[in-house]
Amino acid sequence: MIRPVRATALAAAAVSAALVVTACGGGAKDSADGGGQGKAAPAVGAQDLNPHPVEDLKQGGVHKVSIQQWINQYNPNQTDGTQGDASAITALVEPDLFTFDAKGVPHSNPDFLVSAKVVSSDPQVVSYELNPKAKWSDGKPLGVADFEAQWKALSGKDKAFQVSSTSGYDQIAKVGQGKDEHEVLVTFATPFADWQMLFDPLLPASLNAAPDAFNKGWAGQVPVTGNAWKVGAYDKTAKTITLVPDPAWWGEKPKLDKYIFWAMDSKARTDAYLNKEIDDAPASAPEAYQRLKGDKDTDFRIGARWDQVTLNLNGARGPLQDVRARQAVTLGVDREALAKVAGKDLPFRPGVVNNHFFMPNQEGYRDNAGAFGKRDVARAKKLLDEAGWKDEGAGKPRTKDGRPLVLEYVLPADAISLAEDQAKLTQQMLGEIGIKVDLRKVPGDDYFDRYVHRGNYDLTQFRQVDRIYRSSSYQDYRQPDGDNSFNNPGRVSSPEVDKLLVEASRTTDAEKQVALYNEADAKLWELGHSVPLYQRPQIVAIRKGLANTGAPGLGDENSVRIGWLK
Repeated sequence: MIRPVRATALAAAAVSAALVVTACGGGAKDSADGGGQGKAAPAVGAQDLNPHPVEDLKQGGVHKVSIQQWINQYNPNQTDGTQGDASAITALVEPDLFTFDAKGVPHSNPDFLVSAKVVSSDPQVVSYELNPKAKWSDGKPLGVADFEAQWKALSGKDKAFQVSSTSGYDQIAKVGQGKDEHEVLVTFATPFADWQMLFDPLLPASLNAAPDAFNKGWAGQVPVTGNAWKVGAYDKTAKTITLVPDPAWWGEKPKLDKYIFWAMDSKARTDAYLNKEIDDAPASAPEAYQRLKGDKDTDFRIGARWDQVTLNLNGARGPLQDVRARQAVTLGVDREALAKVAGKDLPFRPGVVNNHFFMPNQEGYRDNAGAFGKRDVARAKKLLDEAGWKDEGAGKPRTKDGRPLVLEYVLPADAISLAEDQAKLTQQMLGEIGIKVDLRKVPGDDYFDRYVHRGNYDLTQFRQVDRIYRSSSYQDYRQPDGDNSFNNPGRVSSPEVDKLLVEASRTTDAEKQVALYNEADAKLWELGHSVPLYQRPQIVAIRKGLANTGAPGLGDENSVRIGWLK
């Protein structure tokens, strides 16, 4: 499957999507019919990749995976490039400086780094010693110019760069050469705890140097690569992107001949897998799991991923501009009911999430939802009363100045039935407090580009994934800057939240950092920024003959070692 998205390449994947899931060793026991609802989610560190040494693998073969939409923007740092499939593909073809173990701990990738370490704490200085063999597809070696251009593009100083996040980069004071052309020194004006998050992936200076290249140079293509894989073909008619091994690659050669990504409707994925048109398929939705579990050529691989299903509220338009209306929506939704629907017939029940920054099975998790943690219809109605929305009686929307209280819930037209069921359930729940919810289906390929990223919705449900570096979440909750909402399309934030998140990113004391994130989390619940629903199960159906891929949880797959068993 696709490598998990990390660092600044943050995904917001629709519930209809099955992106970046991988699997563990022996496959899950079929317990769906035997009370799986009572079983806890896998613990942190759980992964299932069916590990095998390369000697067990055939040389060659094709790995075919599905993605949720055709990719229009491959720059993971641009505001339209945060869609998960795009970032995951980019991570396979661009320099990946750090890899993660099963517990989400980063380690230097020797293909690109001889070493990376903090060499001074006051000021904080990080030394990156680059592998002298590492080079771009245009023949240029990786070097200080690439680091400097990426820093300047993402620092936030030049507003012409339409960046999704400035986190960490805005704390850098300078980037310079070290003892030779292979050492880069990055000096921070203020400490940055998650420094490994930066420059990963590293992108070429030529495509970061000017706003036009940054914003438009990656539209529909990856112009320059620098990893084991390169793009062999884009076929917009067939909706496939084919990766092939780069013959100039200096590291361990891939076992596969081709890696094919096929954009298809979410509803088509299970059929495509059962017809052997793709090699893995998401099995986290009850309907998919039930259909796939009878296939005898299938492993179910399960991991513990940072994967939160979120109901996002748009505070930039309409009734939800009023914090009381957003709080009423939060109180009007029964999250336990939504999690129960999501876990029906699965091997374990998804856990409701009461935190924006931590998963329930993660160290540091605190329940900060407070009074917003449980559905409270009476309080929700009172808040709407206070906001001036008059109760018109059961079954009717409230009104204000002659206008009905109506919210538009946007979802992809290709959404699987679970997403539709949850949308309709949310519609019913909010109807009980006097909020009429209109469901609007939009083309799957347009869902992010024209609706979520543009703020063209009142309510929508999507996934936030792989926030292993907590400071990477800053972009989801920070205050917008003019037209740039970063990765906060609902534009709900506050100076207090901003201050806490910036302070947390500059705090190297782990205990204090956790406390700051939890303090910010409590304020986000009060603001009605969004409603964390549950931790999405990481369950993948995958061909039994595929090795070293599946459900990596918090870790990474090594794409060059993915292959078919002899």
